[in-house]
Amino acid sequence: LPKAISHELDFDRVVDLQVGSVILAPGFDLFDPDLKGEFGHNRFPNVLSSLEFERILSASGPYLGKILRPSDKEAPKKIAWIQCVGSRDTERDYCSSVCCMYATKQAILVKEHVPKVECQIFFIDLRAHGKGFDDYCERAEKSGVVYTRCRPSSVKEIPATKSLNVQYQEETGKILSKDFDLVILSCGIVPRKDVKELSDKFGIELEKFNFCSSSKWQPLETNREGVYACGPFLEPKDIPETVIQASGAASKSIELLAEERNTLIREKEYPPETDVSKEAPRIGVFVCRCGTNIGGVIDVPSVVEYVKKLPSVVFAEENLYTCGADTIERIKQKIKEENLNRVVVTSCTPRTHEPLFQEALKEAGLNPFLFEMANIRDQCAWVHMHESDKALKKAKSLAHMAISRAKFINPLYKLSLEIKKESLVIGGGVSGMVTSLSLANQGFKVNLVEKGGELGGNLRNIKYTIEGEDPEKFLGELIEKVESNKNINIFLNSQVESFSGFVGNFKAKVNSYGNGGEKEIECGVVVVATGGEEYKGSEFEYGKDERVITQLELENKLYRSDDKIKNAKEIVMIQCAGSRNNERPYCSRVCCTEAIKNALKIKEINPEARIAILYRDIRTYGLKEGYYTKAREMGILFIRYEKEKPPVVRVAPQQSAFSFQQSNPHTPPFVKGGKGGLVSESLNSSSLQDSKLQVQVFDPIMREEIEFNPDLVVLSMATVPHPDNQKLAPLLKVPLTKENFFLEAHMKLRPVDFASEGIFLCGIAQYPKFIEESIAQAEAVASRANTILSKNELSVGGAVAVVNEDLCATCLTCVRTCPYHVPKILDRVAHIEVAQCQGCGVCASECPNKAIQLLHYTDE
Repeated sequence: LPKAISHELDFDRVVDLQVGSVILAPGFDLFDPDLKGEFGHNRFPNVLSSLEFERILSASGPYLGKILRPSDKEAPKKIAWIQCVGSRDTERDYCSSVCCMYATKQAILVKEHVPKVECQIFFIDLRAHGKGFDDYCERAEKSGVVYTRCRPSSVKEIPATKSLNVQYQEETGKILSKDFDLVILSCGIVPRKDVKELSDKFGIELEKFNFCSSSKWQPLETNREGVYACGPFLEPKDIPETVIQASGAASKSIELLAEERNTLIREKEYPPETDVSKEAPRIGVFVCRCGTNIGGVIDVPSVVEYVKKLPSVVFAEENLYTCGADTIERIKQKIKEENLNRVVVTSCTPRTHEPLFQEALKEAGLNPFLFEMANIRDQCAWVHMHESDKALKKAKSLAHMAISRAKFINPLYKLSLEIKKESLVIGGGVSGMVTSLSLANQGFKVNLVEKGGELGGNLRNIKYTIEGEDPEKFLGELIEKVESNKNINIFLNSQVESFSGFVGNFKAKVNSYGNGGEKEIECGVVVVATGGEEYKGSEFEYGKDERVITQLELENKLYRSDDKIKNAKEIVMIQCAGSRNNERPYCSRVCCTEAIKNALKIKEINPEARIAILYRDIRTYGLKEGYYTKAREMGILFIRYEKEKPPVVRVAPQQSAFSFQQSNPHTPPFVKGGKGGLVSESLNSSSLQDSKLQVQVFDPIMREEIEFNPDLVVLSMATVPHPDNQKLAPLLKVPLTKENFFLEAHMKLRPVDFASEGIFLCGIAQYPKFIEESIAQAEAVASRANTILSKNELSVGGAVAVVNEDLCATCLTCVRTCPYHVPKILDRVAHIEVAQCQGCGVCASECPNKAIQLLHYTDE
């Protein structure tokens, strides 16, 4: 940042702050790979940590974005990534959650810039548990990235070439050796070195690995009231979860300090707006390299030289990152120095960065709508990354078009509208109730609409947690708080039948079937928390044999102390039933931990039961890894199966015995009390007289079929969206993913917002997640909603459609074509509500008489 380093200021200062709450977000350290000497980091120049390689990939890195070996500055032809360096070991029995995906990201970046480079990722389990992560890994494989399920034990340098030899063992037991030009160590996340000092200062507790301790039901609270925590300080996590927790921690603080809201607010002051209406266009152009995203494909200096010669352009330059704080300051500086009255930025998407640049114009005294943006990253560099000449030509054309349009743009102004300080929360599960309670505690009226006859949602099906918490007690207390809160109106057996309006001024008609009829609700924000369901398909004989059940059904049996569980000799669990397939290609995130939870519970009540979990990848990310370790120590057998060869479940009329082929030296033993032993005895009881369940699975390590005859088969079924999502989405005019989960505005930057302002989402409605993750997201939604409800008025308008009443023929074309159903016919002409208009321009393009113009995008 500008002036970040000062040689004059004395930084040894003590500042006393009187605050009502504290949020701790100290982040994390990266594991020091030197502690794993077998991999040669800092001994072999071409062995790099993941962070060091990230710098090499950066345009501001040591080689300006070029991928070169440190030893000889030559381009590598083969690169290996070794996962779980510093995590999932005896000292750090946790998963760092992010390593699989950042290694995949780095490999994709390498393949995009140098397609012929061989990329190979050595991994234990591919933990792609986030939204869209499995798709991203498939994209990597299609681009040529090779995933090898193995953890190499060491890396050796070849002295003559400085290349690196990696010896590893395939699942078949075969020992292979391969040379690489670079080896990247995917280092894990560890707590900061000063975390104990921090905990002592604030009086907060740490868990055994020195992450901040918190409870399942209050995931953002520490043991000290008024002190909250978020991000990897609590547990290793990716960016979306970190952003969610940051907003959630803010919400907890807002609740605590609700009575003091707005008492210390200072209005931001802007300079008087310069009148440019009588000036000829003086355009400044800022061309962004966006690191290697643009600069690695497009000759940016050539674009700058091109635009300098265009009419009305008085200033042009390239920037490494135009969105950076230093460049924002430079834009404001150049507006004043060059007397600019229009600004064009050619960079990435305006979806995320246009408000940033418009704010810069406002701070420099220009109307924010005197700004234009060309997307030469998404629409050019990314889609034409292997055609640099054509990409350059297109980038020049996009810049030219933006500059030509900038000549004709004019200042626009927004209107102020009063905000309805109520909220509508759709869904009465944990997420909906937590959001409602948080908003109510902040002082806002909440209308909580639940389709069913009682609150609680999916948590009513959860009888215990893997941590040993009591969900029924928590749920009872939560419902009591919600029902007794005077700021919350509860609508049971109710649905939203109609919906209209805009941010700050929504109208919804709620139908309470058989309980009061219809009621119209006016609110400022809407929260979607419709939850999800356990998939009930026909896979693996489910629905045909009562001995094939789901994990939730097993949990209910365990809760009721079912004798069949107490007396079972063998139970087989099958993971990814109905998920990670063509129909539902996503990971349901919770299934691996749910299976381990139930398996451990079975071992508590029936220690002699033999349990096998058939899986594709065990995804016990974060601190849940310890339960996976415990399960193996308790003798639970884990057998991996391949996607192409899933287990087969059938009902066999004859009695057969389960046994391993002992002739195979790689046969994995059942582990009992940490000691190995082959199982050869019959696993069937004589109680099942008519038929026996038979499960066959191909073991990729043994390279042969293994047969089980279990008393029970338990399926870890997919979590699927609520079926009403397809009805609710068009009603609210919000998008769904291809799997029918609701689609957030931006996966990382706006993970709880919809693209439509004032509408938010949380819980399983967005994607499958654990209870504590749903609670954190629900708190985050309350924080985001507060940014609207805490205001007295809202600015609306700007780039919206307007109707020339003299030209309107009342043909109803705009009424029929608007995807947001905004135009209405009033007094025989079309009327478009400024606050409702989303500025999409469909009505303007479809109007046959050209009676509608979209401001900022007029025909001129």
